[in-house]
Amino acid sequence: MAERCQHLDYRREGDGKAFEVARAYCTVADRFVQPVTADICNARYDLDPTEHCEIYLDHHGVDGEESAGGTSDSDSVGDGEDGRKGSDP
Repeated sequence: MAERCQHLDYRREGDGKAFEVARAYCTVADRFVQPVTADICNARYDLDPTEHCEIYLDHHGVDGEESAGGTSDSDSVGDGEDGRKGSDP
């Protein structure tokens, strides 16, 4: 199993926000990340941050298509199998 991502931190403050409970914070993106991203960063569910995290792949100059089977463009959002917005499976 992969190790936890070196860029994951848990903070109570950041991005001009404050929380009672520490939340997942990506030091590369310099922002709080969604729980599903934190799952990748924590290597849960057989996920490996060095292979499945788009932020990690972009930061380390790894082409996401070759290593993770997905896109390396962290801004892309798709809801279909091929990753195109609005496409049907």
